[in-house]
Amino acid sequence: MSTKTEFIDAARQGKVLLRRCVDCGTLRASTAYFCYCGSSDYVNDAVSGTGIVDTYTIITVPPTGFEQYTPYAFVVFKLDDVDARMSGFMAEIATPADLPIGSPVHVIGYDERGVVVAKS
Repeated sequence: MSTKTEFIDAARQGKVLLRRCVDCGTLRASTAYFCYCGSSDYVNDAVSGTGIVDTYTIITVPPTGFEQYTPYAFVVFKLDDVDARMSGFMAEIATPADLPIGSPVHVIGYDERGVVVAKS
C-alpha cells in the first residue's frame, strides 16, 4: 500500500499519518523523504487527528470545482498529542467569529479537497 493511500485511510479514520525518523524520533509529514538529522529511515505513525486552530484563511471566491463548498476555511491546527501541525478544509466558515483561534478541531475525513476538518 502506498503512503498516500495510508494517509487517506488514516484521515478517514480521524487520524493523521506522520513519519517518525528511526534515528532521532522526529515526526515529519508523510511526504518527507529525509529528516533534519540526515536520515532517510522512517516508520509511519498514525496519530490522533485532534488539535486546536493556529491560523486559517476564509475562502469566499473558490477555485473552479470548489464552488459548492463556499464559504470554507483552510485551517492550520496544532495536533494535540505531538509537536506537529496539520492543515485541512472546514466547511461553513464565513467569518472569523465562526472559528476563533484556539478552537478545538478534529479530522473527519478525506475527499477531493484533501483532509476535511470539523469543530470538536
